[in-house]
Amino acid sequence: MAEITLQTLLIWIIVGGIAGLLADAVVGGVRVGIVGAVIVGIIGAFIGGWVFSLLNISLGAGLIGSIITAFIGAVILLLVLRGLRRA
Repeated sequence: MAEITLQTLLIWIIVGGIAGLLADAVVGGVRVGIVGAVIVGIIGAFIGGWVFSLLNISLGAGLIGSIITAFIGAVILLLVLRGLRRA
């Protein structure tokens, strides 16, 4: 199992923050704030990775591919949260 270093953790936070803030700007009706955006972005990265693996899509292992994957997953998560709030 891979060791989680401080550098890895910081990259997760940065990618999650960027993806979460972008998703928060795109999806209306749910405002999560800065900390929430990081959390949504990190969870979104897992969701995006799962969805892309189901569809057999790979955006590469680079920073941009990670941000796009996390962004798409974060959008999915926020859409689900928005739907649950309205239900």
